Amino acid sequence: MSTLHEAGTTPPTRAADADLPQHVVLDGTPLTVDQVVAVARYGASVEIQAKALTRMAQSRAVIDDLANDTVPHYGVSTGFGALARRHIPAEMRAQLQVSLVRSHAAGSGPEVETEVVRALQLLRLATLVTGHTGARPVTAQTYAAMLNAGITPVVHEYGSLGCSGDLAPLAHVALAAMGEGRVQVVPTASTSERVSTGSTSGVDAARALADAGIEPLVLAEKEGLALINGTDGMLGMLCLAIHDLRRLLTTADVAASLSVEALLGSDAPFAEDLIGMRPHPGQAASASNMRRILAGSPLMASHRELDDAGNPACTRVQDAYSLRCAPQVHGAARDTLEHAATVAGRELASAIDNPVVTSDGRVESNGNFHGAPVGYVLDFLAIAAADLASMSERRTDRFLDVSRSEGLPAFLAADPGVDSGHMIAQYTAAGIVSEMKRLAAPASVDSIPSSAMQEDHVSMGWAGARKLRRSVDGLTRVLAIEVLTATRALDLREQAPAAGTGAVHDAVRAVVPGPGPDRYLAPEIEHVVQLVAGGRIEAAAAAAVGHLD
Repeated sequence: MSTLHEAGTTPPTRAADADLPQHVVLDGTPLTVDQVVAVARYGASVEIQAKALTRMAQSRAVIDDLANDTVPHYGVSTGFGALARRHIPAEMRAQLQVSLVRSHAAGSGPEVETEVVRALQLLRLATLVTGHTGARPVTAQTYAAMLNAGITPVVHEYGSLGCSGDLAPLAHVALAAMGEGRVQVVPTASTSERVSTGSTSGVDAARALADAGIEPLVLAEKEGLALINGTDGMLGMLCLAIHDLRRLLTTADVAASLSVEALLGSDAPFAEDLIGMRPHPGQAASASNMRRILAGSPLMASHRELDDAGNPACTRVQDAYSLRCAPQVHGAARDTLEHAATVAGRELASAIDNPVVTSDGRVESNGNFHGAPVGYVLDFLAIAAADLASMSERRTDRFLDVSRSEGLPAFLAADPGVDSGHMIAQYTAAGIVSEMKRLAAPASVDSIPSSAMQEDHVSMGWAGARKLRRSVDGLTRVLAIEVLTATRALDLREQAPAAGTGAVHDAVRAVVPGPGPDRYLAPEIEHVVQLVAGGRIEAAAAAAVGHLD
């Protein structure tokens, strides 16, 4: 199955996500995060269940009745936003929908990643099939066909305020479904023969639809609005981030374990009874991982002495916080992630449009499109990611300072002074962490009124999602630098490491050679970034010690 993730951001690997579905059925029930990732990132095919199409037809009949009514109904026979009080005559309503999509497709800046656009397409489709938007079955079928054909509209970095939903990004998708604008055609599970154009501007949407045998949409009443009124962009990016951060949080435990061991630290603070005195579930999971990874370490045993009772006791009284408090910080990030996953689950169960068709046939205006619930957790995750990276970088730095590295050579260099070792690798990590701290400033506290003050409070959730993607990539790279540095330090110790850390060391050595004179370091960092992003650091440890949380 193809990976629909651009170069320039941390690449995933399909092997690490082999348990994700290859086919997703849409029946109006909530999607899962795994299903979103499977379709968005790996090109899983989609299918709309027949009963969902029937439900759509039933709600469409309600809209058709309103379209024939002489009384104005918002989104059906009126303008939009601040223009909602204008009644649109019947002969102009088709043009109304087309004009809405064309005018709202006003994005600017770089193209966003294919996986983000596919998530956006999928989540809008998932709302359509609930039957609460009043869109016709053919509209949902067109979106499904585009996904299965790998037709990915060009969506731009800027344009969404996160209220009323991700208007501009969704409008670019709707425009492509109409056969206008530009698209990329990418390989998917269903269309392995297709290739990306490799062009930043893509191909003409009409041509791509024709090549795939898809008829361009001719929008009916309300459908333009139904296609652009949702939180699908920010939610899609939240789902992708949740998936990636789950792996990175476990990898952070592995990296911290490597550092504790290679810096001759103590695992005593991770004891189950001590951790249990503060019953945060994330902290317990993180400490459990670290105990398992460090279990039986000859290197840690080498600096233990017998206590008065004849039991081995670590000679280290108290390690630095970046070592001793790793479960507390990593655990807090885990609990934050679980909160975000709860919010994502609720949003995946939502049918967001304005107006909506209720189950009893009413058509009602509402404010469910506001992105605040999603925007808040996107910001919260960026804070947690920055803090994890900050702690990781501090552990990396300890290896390089002879006053704190417990006997290791300066900067882990082969010949300090002639060689610089990992000096500048730490600079790279520090530069990333500094940027991540800036990215942790919340987007959701900002609001710029729009639409002639009709939309006078917005969520900025799309902006929060965009910066979180960069933070996830940054965390991946900072953890990789810690793993690279810690495994080099293990090589410089005389005693063998634990089974878990030793397995990680071997995985790194399979792609990066051990200590020696200075080498071109950037490729080595990138090799370990690939290991972290692909889940191979986590997998190596788990293969040696069993499942890690």
